Amino acid sequence: MKQLPNQWQRSNKSIRAVQLVFELNKSISDTIRYQANKHGLSPSDQIRTVIGLKTKQPKRPRLTVSLSEEEYASLAERYNIPVEDKTAIRQAIANELIAYSERVQNQA
Repeated sequence: MKQLPNQWQRSNKSIRAVQLVFELNKSISDTIRYQANKHGLSPSDQIRTVIGLKTKQPKRPRLTVSLSEEEYASLAERYNIPVEDKTAIRQAIANELIAYSERVQNQA
């Protein structure tokens, strides 16, 4: 069998990881999400904490959203940006999230 490159060997463990999905009632889900947010964790890391597994501090805390091509088109129109300029659309979204966060923090 052919030897894998070193950088692929390091990710071999994560390739074999299995994602578990839990469909629990809304109250339980809300509690897990609330506690995760309160402790600066992702819901996944909160679950790992509850069940006694280690968590790693994120190198770059990030937020994600999935967008369809139709949603990109809608946002391009909203921000008055050419639909093919996905980088500019991404930056416009980031700017809106920053402004939103600042408004919420100022209300508190």
